[in-house]
Amino acid sequence: MSVIAPDEKADFVTILHRHRLSEDDFVLQETDTTDMVDDVYPLQGHLTIVRKSTLKERAYRIGHGTRWTTDFEKDLNKGAFG
Repeated sequence: MSVIAPDEKADFVTILHRHRLSEDDFVLQETDTTDMVDDVYPLQGHLTIVRKSTLKERAYRIGHGTRWTTDFEKDLNKGAFG
């Protein structure tokens, strides 16, 4: 099960298109760190985004209550992915 919600994935793709970047140039490496102690638990994890053409990467917290797509776009605007 993915911690990344479908709408977050769609937002990610929209951000890439807005910046005229190819989806094929980015790899998403997701790690689920959800603590399944009881029946109701918030999904949480870590996401590393790697840009293949520059080998630059950034890590983000993902899951309930996070705004990783906003943070990703801020990093793009700062030139973090080259």
